[in-house]
Amino acid sequence: MLNNVVLIGRLVRDPDMRYTPNGVAVTTFTLAVDRPFSNNKGEKEADFIPIVVWRQLAEACANHLSKGRLVAVQGRIQTRQYENNEGRKVNVTEVIADTVRFLERSEKKKPDNHDPFAGGGREIDIDTSDLPF
Repeated sequence: MLNNVVLIGRLVRDPDMRYTPNGVAVTTFTLAVDRPFSNNKGEKEADFIPIVVWRQLAEACANHLSKGRLVAVQGRIQTRQYENNEGRKVNVTEVIADTVRFLERSEKKKPDNHDPFAGGGREIDIDTSDLPF
């Protein structure tokens, strides 16, 4: 049998990392993946795929990914079922990621280019007792 998925898309929101009671990291995020065709109105549509990542890769994703980042995910489809608060059975289909590739560099904060001496060269009143020499 073969169960292999490869997706490229953008994160819909920041990843959510939690730890199991045994201390294992698990991160979830939703990936928006464009469909290769337009609808009858000529608009592009996307599928929103839930992704689950475990252990060290989960921690890396939580620390380095954020909303809008482009990633490639390789993994497998998994289905599960649970009972919600209303007693109804809920079926969930998600991708369990084995590999996550960050396809864009993270946007680092730009350095503050504020020049503290740009005030026009005004004199500063300094008390000589404040000087260390």
